[in-house]
Amino acid sequence: MHELTHYIRAMRGPILVTGASGFVGANLFKMIAVARSDVFAVVQREKNWRLFDVKDEYVIAVDFNDFAAVKNMVTMVNPQTVFDCVAYGAYSFEKDDRLIYQTNFLAVSGVVGFLAQRPFAAYIHAGSSSEYGTNCTAPAESSPCVPNSHYAVSKLAVANYLEYMGKTHSFPCINLRLYSVYGPLEDTSRLIPVLARQGIEGKLPPLVDAHTSRDFIYVEDACAAFILAAAKIHPGLYGHSLNIGTGQKTTIGELAAVAKRVFSVTESPRFGTMNGRDWDTPEWYANPQKAMRELDWAPKVSLDLGLKLTAEWVTTLSNDEFLGNTKQGSRDRRRSVSAIVACYKDEQAVPVMYKRLTEVFKRIGIDYEIIFVNDCSPDNSAQVIREISAEDPHVIGISHSRNFGSQMAFRSGMEISTKDGVVLLDGDLQDPPELIESFYIQWIAGFDVVYGRRVEREMPWYLGQLYKFYYRIFAYFSYIPIPLDAGDFSLMDRRVIGWLLRCPERDLFVRGLRAYVGFKQVGVDYVRPERMFGTSTNSFIKNLDWAKKGIFSFSNTPLTMLTATGVILLGMSTVVAIVVGTLRLLMPEIAPKGITTLLITTLMFGSFNIFAIGLVGEYVAKIMAEVKGRPRLIRTALIRHGQVTELLPDEKAA
Repeated sequence: MHELTHYIRAMRGPILVTGASGFVGANLFKMIAVARSDVFAVVQREKNWRLFDVKDEYVIAVDFNDFAAVKNMVTMVNPQTVFDCVAYGAYSFEKDDRLIYQTNFLAVSGVVGFLAQRPFAAYIHAGSSSEYGTNCTAPAESSPCVPNSHYAVSKLAVANYLEYMGKTHSFPCINLRLYSVYGPLEDTSRLIPVLARQGIEGKLPPLVDAHTSRDFIYVEDACAAFILAAAKIHPGLYGHSLNIGTGQKTTIGELAAVAKRVFSVTESPRFGTMNGRDWDTPEWYANPQKAMRELDWAPKVSLDLGLKLTAEWVTTLSNDEFLGNTKQGSRDRRRSVSAIVACYKDEQAVPVMYKRLTEVFKRIGIDYEIIFVNDCSPDNSAQVIREISAEDPHVIGISHSRNFGSQMAFRSGMEISTKDGVVLLDGDLQDPPELIESFYIQWIAGFDVVYGRRVEREMPWYLGQLYKFYYRIFAYFSYIPIPLDAGDFSLMDRRVIGWLLRCPERDLFVRGLRAYVGFKQVGVDYVRPERMFGTSTNSFIKNLDWAKKGIFSFSNTPLTMLTATGVILLGMSTVVAIVVGTLRLLMPEIAPKGITTLLITTLMFGSFNIFAIGLVGEYVAKIMAEVKGRPRLIRTALIRHGQVTELLPDEKAA
């Protein structure tokens, strides 16, 4: 790794690793992230188990089959180096031929075509040795390719396309044909993780034909090839394909012998017949001489050491994790939810909220976590949260150094959350947790954002009408479509959360940003009840601040109206001045003799100027708050399992 650090730092950034939720992509991202802070993991929907330890701000959720979303991402990030590890169809259960070609070829041609129009440094694509079909007996890159599946055809099509773009259009790209990559974070249903797990227990799993061979290359060696390809790319390599393997043929019988030696297994391996397309090529190993020559790359991890390192990773997995950390398993599992509850003067409401949330999640039957954010509440909320977390490991507490407001409380929880989706709730129980079940149904149906729509409020009728009036004024003024009567109470998919956390503003207005980031959204109607305990912390002044926050954050209409009014008044003043001047010259006797008209006009224009300065001042104040760059929020402690962990200075600020 130390030898690669120089090359990692030499790459032009920002850097994108697409398909980072996959085995190779996740390892590659983590290897680069050790030395770079401008590398981003791009996933299709949400970060999976391979990326749980990666902060959300470094994860970008984009469906590569949605070209508009990809174009938007490239425009925002402006990447200079892209490692493309996106693939569909490598597993036998991925049978949608249309999606294979759309993902593996059409999406690649779309993004490469867009990148080719911009200044760009390197595009390294994860190809496959299946491009050679059954002709995998140490083929050179110039050997004929005879793909034997839709997946292999799609990968060969990309290789040919990149060759054309590199040699004809001078696009800086290289295709790496990967052989049997293995190691930590691999799908646990695959051969090497299963072999390692069984070996740890002193036995071997059933194996295919002992004479079938593979070229097993450790994942760190494969990732090193990606990094060197990006760092050493030059026009002479544009569009080339390189074989990435050890060049050593290892039969399954030889692999079993290595496993017996590494794990001290005494039993003899059991061999059966070949099954599945993963084993339809008896002789299968690489000729990596071109990669060694052009990149000065060579595999360094032996099969013995690779098995040991893989086994060390396998030992960190529980039985449920080992069985569930598979692509098939992730397709079948139910999504998980993080509930983020903003708490201020909600000591009595917290236990009730916890009980109702728990009942809802258990009724739905999903994995969950409940994050209570104590926004420096003056009551005993922190102790109540601590007591609940001591009894239930699903509960996490966050304490803030002062009251930053509900919007920053939500952001604080979103930064800590780890589940597939996030639900935002106020701690006063005016957001009924039971509605989450309806949210979840819509989420599973394909909506990325499901928000609560307040069709009625349990409050005096005139206050309810004022709220409705505000939401309509806000929606009318806003430069993006804003759902009517929708508050912060909502369920958002992990990829939506990823984009929300990339919004840098400090004067946060979640419901506006939620509309701004887009995605597929739907509302669920409900009646908003009164606060269950205590009195509302809102007041007329606070509601006025909320109104200003929304309008000044997502509307330029006040400034536009100000400009229009100024133009109209200037025109009227010019006309009046011309008329009065003409009358003064032609008929002096009818000119006004008093100062009343002059006084009224002066007062009107003076008042308008003061109003205009104040309006502009609101925007200037927001600009000042942003450019100062102060921490958005400061956490003082995390509460897990009833234990309070004081945070260090660099962990407090966000």
